[in-house]
Amino acid sequence: MTAIIDYNIGNLASVYNACKFLKQEVHIVQDPEKLKLFDRIILPGVGAFSSAMDSLVQTGMKDSIIQYALSGKNMLGICLGMQLLFDTSEEFGKHIGLGLINGTIVKFDKSKMSKNEKIPHVGWNTINTHDNHTLFEGLQNPYLYFVHSYHVKTSKNNIIGSTNYGYEFTSAVQKDNIYGFQPHPEKSHNNGLQILKNFINLK
Repeated sequence: MTAIIDYNIGNLASVYNACKFLKQEVHIVQDPEKLKLFDRIILPGVGAFSSAMDSLVQTGMKDSIIQYALSGKNMLGICLGMQLLFDTSEEFGKHIGLGLINGTIVKFDKSKMSKNEKIPHVGWNTINTHDNHTLFEGLQNPYLYFVHSYHVKTSKNNIIGSTNYGYEFTSAVQKDNIYGFQPHPEKSHNNGLQILKNFINLK
């Protein structure tokens, strides 16, 4: 069974519908005590980092997510949900994240970008896949849908995919049982559905 975490932030419906399309048993979960009952969890998110972290604390999800990660079961962060997995963010000040993967969230560096490359980064772009990772099985440098103004800086060994938008930035990560995608697989048609399917099929 798959749990989609409801902490009052994020487009839950599109993730839910994508999982249902894949004929998966999926539940939107508001009770942090119930997370441990599921085989895998998905942490979605849109909006500001600090507001999302506040909601995780207020709903009791923060501690439950950390305990879930320590259990060894697989979890996936999407867009802001991916950014929350890291140590800190520089979005509107410095804020503490879940600390499950080392790294910090930074704004796109406009000085490295052309005049045609706007912030936020919105639209379709390629993920350059690293090391034939299991999450990209059946895909080769897939086009996925992005909406974001910030990206992560993390250790090379955590990076499983990168994207060029003015410069190369990290767009997919893994550390042990914890996975993250900056783009939205649930909004990326067949390529995104394949990624979600690959995540669900992880052992």
